Amino acid sequence: MPNDEVRVGLIGAGRNTRERHIPGFHQVDGVEIVSVANRSRESGRRVADQFNIPEVYDNWRDLLEDDSINAVCIGTWPNMHRTLTVAALEAGKHVLCEARMAASAQDAREMLAASRRRPDLVTQIVPSPLSFKIDNVLQEMIGDGYLGELLSVELQSLGPEFVDTTSPLHWRQNRDISGFNILNMGIWYEAMIRWVGRATRVMAMGKVNVPYRRDEEGTIHSVTIPDHVDILCELANGAQAHLKFSAATGLSTGNEVWLYGSEGTIRLDHRLNIYAGKRGDHVLAEVPVPEEKQGFWRVEEEFVNAIRGNEEVARTPFEVGVHYMEWTEAVSRSAQTGQAVSLPL
Repeated sequence: MPNDEVRVGLIGAGRNTRERHIPGFHQVDGVEIVSVANRSRESGRRVADQFNIPEVYDNWRDLLEDDSINAVCIGTWPNMHRTLTVAALEAGKHVLCEARMAASAQDAREMLAASRRRPDLVTQIVPSPLSFKIDNVLQEMIGDGYLGELLSVELQSLGPEFVDTTSPLHWRQNRDISGFNILNMGIWYEAMIRWVGRATRVMAMGKVNVPYRRDEEGTIHSVTIPDHVDILCELANGAQAHLKFSAATGLSTGNEVWLYGSEGTIRLDHRLNIYAGKRGDHVLAEVPVPEEKQGFWRVEEEFVNAIRGNEEVARTPFEVGVHYMEWTEAVSRSAQTGQAVSLPL
């Protein structure tokens, strides 16, 4: 095939793949989605018919044996990411893998090791898109010293509903599928480290408010993934961070971030509008985010450009994914043991 032609196979075509990745690839010139392998041939056929994908494979192994494919988009649950990524790289395919990177830090490290064995292939984790719009302005403000010395971060992501005791088991509540991932804390932490850098130590407490749930077939499962967690972090820059995530906070105020510094304060409201004030101010004022500084979703374009050698993967390389998976696992280890956990693991 021509050097700049990218022929993509989809392994796992869930909602994010259908709503984000397929339309994203369709917008990039010289890219063709040529095959799909889903959990069943029937579900794969439905996706193929909807998006005019010519080939449906019974399983992902058959897809990876197709020499006409030079890139794969992995959209499965986290428990399969390591297996599929390693196999795809060994088959000579570039890999775009859905977040969260893996089910455990060890899985993520094995994915990184596999990518380093094939430096000729591009690897990318789908990034957290929550803060794309404001990242550039926020990074610019902090980098220019608006806060002075960063002292502390307060971040919360609280669901607005009261705890639901009757809904069926969701895959995010199933440790066999989701691993150490808890709620949406990974995508928020990934966004946070773009602004203020990484954590070096973690303490956490978590609570499972509904310890048993039935799956869609009615089978009862024990739930061990918390639906409420509080996390304290020591950051590499010396600041402290407090993060709270919950699916059991009815009528809550939702998402909010505060960045406190020696000379300034920045607040992000539930819509991620920026408000800020300096020493001597009496109130926070809204900070405009000019359109030319706003980021936007261009994951598939970035992946393809990296394959073609036109840019490097910035959001999100495997090295960053390994760190946030180590942080994610550290949260669970701390919550389970009552001890602080240092990073890297």
